[in-house]
Amino acid sequence: MEDQSNSQPSYESTKKMMVDMLKTDEGKQAIKEVLQDEEVKQELVMEESFVRETVQTTLTSDAGKEYWTSLMQDPEFAKSFAESMQQENEQILKNLMKDPEYQGMMISVMKDPEMEEQYLETMQSKEYRQQVLNVMTDAFESPYFVAKLNEIMANVAQKQMEKQDKENETKEDEGGEGGGGGDE
Repeated sequence: MEDQSNSQPSYESTKKMMVDMLKTDEGKQAIKEVLQDEEVKQELVMEESFVRETVQTTLTSDAGKEYWTSLMQDPEFAKSFAESMQQENEQILKNLMKDPEYQGMMISVMKDPEMEEQYLETMQSKEYRQQVLNVMTDAFESPYFVAKLNEIMANVAQKQMEKQDKENETKEDEGGEGGGGGDE
């Protein structure tokens, strides 16, 4: 029996053989194929602690901060990133607006006399007024805004004309019954 145990490779020689195999092109290809397998991908992604640690390390490290800063400067990426988070952010804000504790905090901030004074001061500043003017100018230059404004104006004009028609009918009805005694 001792002859059989001597014929088996030792742990060190097996380890060396495995490492050598993995370093070959065939070994690398085999690992790539395993990692392409959907089931393996699911297992890797589902390892929550690993993912959390990786994300935290990536986001908080200096290299990670530089990477995200440069990535966010790409307009296409920033746009798609913002769009992907828009619904979640809107839902968070809607939920916060319903939360009594958050509402109380917002009200206390808005009622703070110092904050009110800053709002008024900001609104009276030349820069703020210029910004409002720029926003209004941009809005009036937008075809969508102009179309919407025209629609609103048409509805108002229609309602006004209907109101005048009703008033004219009422005056005619009163004038016809009373024998024209409407003027005093």
